[in-house]
Amino acid sequence: MHTIGEVAELLGLSTHTLRYYEKEQIIVPLRDASGDRRYNESHLKWLQFVIKLKETQMPIAIIKKYASLFQEGEHTAAERLKLLEEHKEAIQQQMHTLHSADQMLENKITAYRALIGK
Repeated sequence: MHTIGEVAELLGLSTHTLRYYEKEQIIVPLRDASGDRRYNESHLKWLQFVIKLKETQMPIAIIKKYASLFQEGEHTAAERLKLLEEHKEAIQQQMHTLHSADQMLENKITAYRALIGK
């Protein structure tokens, strides 16, 4: 079991972010006898997944919806799958846009190098 400070350090998050995720019911940590938050390995894996979703620009509202569906149980699997498929499509579109931008920049860089004789 980990404290909020340990989890924040392990995952590179702030304790404020972890409390926010709890407030938004994205994560529900356990509590010890003193009422302090405790996180187990399952919590850490879930948070790593949330971090990846955030890194790929999934809106917090969608992450919250996914978390809510997950907490409801297996009967929501089809809805969760749809959310993830839609997000994967958005990521693929972002990748296409970035690849196109990278190609355009490479062409410009090549042209400038030719112009200045590099």
